[in-house]
Amino acid sequence: MIDLLVKDLDKEMTEAQAEEKNGQAEYEGMMKESAESRAQKSKDLIDREAGKANLETALQANKEQKKSTESELKATLQYIQSLHGECDWLLQYFDVRKEARDGEIDALGKAKAVLSGADFSLLQRGNLRRQA
Repeated sequence: MIDLLVKDLDKEMTEAQAEEKNGQAEYEGMMKESAESRAQKSKDLIDREAGKANLETALQANKEQKKSTESELKATLQYIQSLHGECDWLLQYFDVRKEARDGEIDALGKAKAVLSGADFSLLQRGNLRRQA
């Protein structure tokens, strides 16, 4: 009976040692995986922080470019507004300017005729008599 107990005890001890070896191997494997996982997560965190820094730099550059573009747009809109003012003035006074130009052309034609030797004094006297 004691032999039987000793055999059972030896069997239990062998099983316990095998379970402990398996448990230790599982623990070491889990610790290795955890270390690799921590290393990968640390690397990912560093990469993300670098990416964030790059994006913040790009954001700042884009903000400055936007500000520059907005000021250029403002200047362009002011220039367009001044062109509209000039065009509106030209359209408003077109008829007046056309009449003045026609008058100048007529006066230049008469001046040319006078220089060529025409005598408009007779025409003017005749016009005065007709009007009276």
